[in-house]
Amino acid sequence: MTAPWAVTTEPEPHATPGDVVTTIDGSSFCITDTSGRVRPPLPRGLFVRDTRLVSRWELLVAGRSPEPLAVWRTEPYSATFVGRVQPAGAMLVLQRHHVGDGMRVDLEVRNPRGVAADCLVELRVDTDFADLFEVKEGRPPERRDVTVTAERGVLKFASRGRGTALFAGGDASVEDRVIRWNASIPPHASWTACIEIREVRDGVTLSPRHPCGQPLEHTVPARELREWRSLVPEVTTADQDLATVLAHSVEDLGALRMVDPAHPDRPIVAAGAPWYMALFGRDSLITSWMLLPLEHRLALGTLRTLAEHQGTRTDPETEEQPGRILHEMRFGPAASLALGGGSAYYGTADATSLFVMLLGELHRWGVEPQWTRALLPHADRALEWIERHGDADGDGFVEYRRTTERGLPNQGWKDSWDAITFADGEIARAPIALAEVQAYTYAAYRARADLAETEERRQVWTDKALALKRAFNERFWLPDRNWYAVGLDAGKRPIDSLTSNIGHCLWTGIVDEDKAAAVAGHLMSPEMFSGWGIRTLAESMAAYDPMSYHNGSVWPHDNALCAAGLMRYGFVEEARRVAVAVLDSAVHFGHRLPELFCGFSRDEFAVPVPYPTSCAPQAWAAATPLHLLRTLLGLRPEAGVGSLRFTPALPGRYLPLRIRGLRVGAHLLTVDVSTDGAWITGLNGLGDGRPAADTHSG
Repeated sequence: MTAPWAVTTEPEPHATPGDVVTTIDGSSFCITDTSGRVRPPLPRGLFVRDTRLVSRWELLVAGRSPEPLAVWRTEPYSATFVGRVQPAGAMLVLQRHHVGDGMRVDLEVRNPRGVAADCLVELRVDTDFADLFEVKEGRPPERRDVTVTAERGVLKFASRGRGTALFAGGDASVEDRVIRWNASIPPHASWTACIEIREVRDGVTLSPRHPCGQPLEHTVPARELREWRSLVPEVTTADQDLATVLAHSVEDLGALRMVDPAHPDRPIVAAGAPWYMALFGRDSLITSWMLLPLEHRLALGTLRTLAEHQGTRTDPETEEQPGRILHEMRFGPAASLALGGGSAYYGTADATSLFVMLLGELHRWGVEPQWTRALLPHADRALEWIERHGDADGDGFVEYRRTTERGLPNQGWKDSWDAITFADGEIARAPIALAEVQAYTYAAYRARADLAETEERRQVWTDKALALKRAFNERFWLPDRNWYAVGLDAGKRPIDSLTSNIGHCLWTGIVDEDKAAAVAGHLMSPEMFSGWGIRTLAESMAAYDPMSYHNGSVWPHDNALCAAGLMRYGFVEEARRVAVAVLDSAVHFGHRLPELFCGFSRDEFAVPVPYPTSCAPQAWAAATPLHLLRTLLGLRPEAGVGSLRFTPALPGRYLPLRIRGLRVGAHLLTVDVSTDGAWITGLNGLGDGRPAADTHSG
């Protein structure tokens, strides 16, 4: 079966399951019911830069709400709602929503009968300017004074300090919160209208990305999506499910792209839809890492944006510190209320190390040298934060402890309040030094050594990495349990629970060779491996709960890093089992991996059990299939020195497999793997026509 990783032709429309429909474009998104309706007090509406511009949207035709028939979607930013009304006969009603810096809605009422029809078409609308956090958390929106004025087909909603929303209905008549048309429809004909919802902020009207009158195929989002699809590699595989999972992944990642409004030419990746359409340091960095076989612009855009907002001062309310990489950044006026008085919150222990790691990996994939040079000073500031602020007590390990009660109590990727516990269930007290944070820091030192300008500087960073590795293996290893502690608590006690975090340690290479087999064995044991993936916490731990967020659930991205770590240390069959299990689970979620799912055993449940509030699409979950395929292919480039590692270990069911258009530096590769062997072509002087092996240019 042949399918592109991203659909390069028009994708098949599909009905949207469930009772909500979400359309997204950058920091704009709209959540409606299956008839296209928004009614309070449900957590729905049109949001632009974290502010709700539409809190009510109800279409009436001849005084009736259309009966929903279907929802039609072809693009992440568009949805068509199909309904009918039966006043004195049936009429078909279509609403086409197109989201992007506001929203365009194309209305169409079709008269299928042989006689003319006259009907009143009404839109009842409202705006409360609620911030995203109020809506997401189910809090009653703060009472705001909103004035409504109507003039020349435009309804204007204004709130001091929150902005203005314009509903432009063309030739409609408008009055308080209602837009009306008197439609006269000839036999077998249609009536149409177009409405724009625009935001005005600081006196500037934001131009919708789908303006009325412009053919949809010519709009900016349509052009950007076509470009995204044209850049991605094409995969041919015997396994239809794998091809479909990969296609959905790239489509979702295309939908999660956004830009900093100050730099519209700089793409970045948001954490997830709909509530996390924002830049998250950790999520965006790991997702960008996973996407490097696909393309490097998102990684570069993410690094440049994070570098621009790198900490410069000490602020306990936002947890900003000089050199620190942020945890979360939002662009709307609500951001300062939720993020300690600023648009960015810095409470993360790992993003700063991951920043340096990604720069090193981007260099290995052949990014233009000028970008490495431009970002290197920011990497050095990040490393200075690691050694001065991250390791505040000078014990050689990076710890975290929040500086404000509004901050996150846990600041690793498992950031829920109860995520870090001892084996007996006791919650660890901060400051906490997490195992995987030390692993990322080790990898950051190695990356900086690779980027060193002189041999002397290379040795300095290499020595730092080796010293950290020695200290980590001495302090975190639990010889009585034969695994690594998940962290050290405030009293420097090893936090002795068995977690998936140790797989991240394999991924970066901080694990001593003589301990790797024990780590791999624990990850693949029945108490950790559910059959659908590796659990976040072992069944034998007191805090284990397969339906919890971080204490026994299965996270796809977590498994992708564990699988890469297993492969790094030569545990090929184990890595393959993890990869296949996670990819199999995707089939049961409509070929789209969710943020997480419950940790119940595959022996007990024949399908993976969904986690109720899991985010989808979610960035690092969407990137997971790509990273798993990279792991199974054994791909590791060193474009800067002209070498490429290629040692495929694909399951037979995926063969034959071909990937065309894989990017390493300026080169496009074709990878072929079959039962007869494996070849890689297209990188001049590097592996052309040669079987799988470590290949080096001459």
